[in-house]
Amino acid sequence: EIMAHSSNVSSVVLGKGSGRMLATGGDDCRVNIWSVSKPNCIMSLTGHTSPIESLQVNPNEKLIVAGSRSGSIRVWDLEAAKVLRSLPGHKANICSLHFHPFGSFVASGSLDTNIKLWDVRRKGCIFTFKGHTEAIRCLRFSPDGKWVASAADDHTVKLWDLTAGKLMFEFTGHTGPVNVVEFHPNEYLLASGSSDRTVRFWDLEKFQVVSCIEEEATPVRCVLFSPDGCCLYSGFQDSLRVYGWEPERCFDVVLVNWGKVADLSISNNQLIGVSFAQSTVSSFVVDLSRVPKSDAIPHGLIRDDQPLVPPTPTGSSLRRIYDRPSTSCTKPQRVKHNSESERHSPSSEDDRDEKESKAEIQNQEDYKEIFQPKNAICRTPPRNEPFPAPPEDEPGTAKEAVKPSQAGDAQTSLPKQELVRTPDPVQRPLIASSTSLTRTEPSVIPAARNEPIGLKASDFLPAVKNQSQTELVDEEAMSQIRKGHETMCVVLTSRHKNLDAVRAVWSTSDIKASNSLDSAVAINDLSVVVDLLNIVNQKASLWKLDLCTIVLPQIEKLLQSKYESYVQTGCTSLKLILQRFLPLITDILAAPPSVGVDISREERLQKCKLCYKQLKNISNVVKNKSGLSGRHGSAFRELLLLMAVLD
Repeated sequence: EIMAHSSNVSSVVLGKGSGRMLATGGDDCRVNIWSVSKPNCIMSLTGHTSPIESLQVNPNEKLIVAGSRSGSIRVWDLEAAKVLRSLPGHKANICSLHFHPFGSFVASGSLDTNIKLWDVRRKGCIFTFKGHTEAIRCLRFSPDGKWVASAADDHTVKLWDLTAGKLMFEFTGHTGPVNVVEFHPNEYLLASGSSDRTVRFWDLEKFQVVSCIEEEATPVRCVLFSPDGCCLYSGFQDSLRVYGWEPERCFDVVLVNWGKVADLSISNNQLIGVSFAQSTVSSFVVDLSRVPKSDAIPHGLIRDDQPLVPPTPTGSSLRRIYDRPSTSCTKPQRVKHNSESERHSPSSEDDRDEKESKAEIQNQEDYKEIFQPKNAICRTPPRNEPFPAPPEDEPGTAKEAVKPSQAGDAQTSLPKQELVRTPDPVQRPLIASSTSLTRTEPSVIPAARNEPIGLKASDFLPAVKNQSQTELVDEEAMSQIRKGHETMCVVLTSRHKNLDAVRAVWSTSDIKASNSLDSAVAINDLSVVVDLLNIVNQKASLWKLDLCTIVLPQIEKLLQSKYESYVQTGCTSLKLILQRFLPLITDILAAPPSVGVDISREERLQKCKLCYKQLKNISNVVKNKSGLSGRHGSAFRELLLLMAVLD
């Protein structure tokens, strides 16, 4: 665990070439470069004037690109330690970036719903792809460099042809925002992960879904195919799952204490995951030699950083293989260009920005070791040294894994098919969790945390007056531990009764959502409202105008809550209302008065006026919070764009 920035961390990414390079972006407008195995920052890149929202490292780890909240993009040359290009053009946050596998191109996706393809050498936008209706969360080039896949909050995955400059196909089926998309390393196969808790596999020849795996877990945060292409590693909150797709199945589930994992990489048969919270970044290692990649336990050791020869289609069917160039491309691939007005020509303003950008080298020795190799073939950080293996423990005890920077508490995995396997003398998952640093109590309580805010073990133990007195009387210790237990039981019992009351209304009422929310609001317990909204948000068909009038005042309270989960639920509900009902509300209010008496129309008009007034009040809250950093800030800025018609 490292303190990566002086302010909140907003983006992290691992280099895919070595798996050891880590880049972090923060609200301090800096991009910091680290080696996963070393605690000190190697280089700090400056130049952006607004917080960093997205990062990506090119395949050979010589370039890094960063997108900011203002919509600007900067590319740095790590070996020369200077900014290479400044690429303005987007009108909102940069949500996703990706380097072409062998050409000098970068793709960027933004909150403005556009995808832009940039030529890094010519300093210009080659083409703009339009088609998504919401923020683009992930971009990936195909292994042969001919296509780019995009995943967005509009629940779709789109495949674009770079040569023709047009949409090839739109994959629909997800019922929630799509967070990540990844190409198979060899076959015409695409995987996507969504907030609807599903991983879908798409056939790129037949343009149809191959399989869909649904988990009762958390939203899919990142996915990564194994280099030999025989399985897919999926990162969920606090867990890693290993999938096959034909037929669809889960080979293993590994519990990892990494929270909301942000990126995955594979190096030396070890899977490296990184996550961040506030100003700290934590890295974790999973020993893949102990994680099964198929139903049968393989003989010998399968190394995940070396493709099998010949490739074994375990967990997949034979499909068409990508045609890759035999050598690295020295010429850029021909792609469709926009008109001359779309190209960005160098300007004096951009040149001035590039001169103001600089790289601060924090550790000269590490910098020379990693970014100035003696020959062009050997890329560093060194790949041949895996992270240290955990020490062997006595039989019957849990094993402990080693973290790149330090060792932590070990957790074991819970394989799904443990009961039907032959007993294995080696315990498979070896995961290390980070050691907690002393921090002040946050102003916003995160949705996922390892311990209650402000909890101290000493609060549950009696004070030891004499240092030599180390043993406690059992009765005294139990009385201290049970302190407050009855109060907590009363709180939980009360909440359980409230939920039972709401559930009774739901099961007996014809208008389930409205009446249930009415009863939840009457109870005056926001936690019950949040639980009910989390269900209603999953079914858009339950939303009516009556429901909006009930929910909007509660949303205003949720957006101002100190609990992160309450804010997330409030943002989701408000976004749904704005997309489905705001056009209807504005149209009804703008319509001329009707002739005669129409009671239903008058009732609808009164509801629209009430909703409009409530939305105006909420818009002030959204404006005040649109300056926040991280994912919350992006959500509030997206809501602010949707509420622009209210001004």
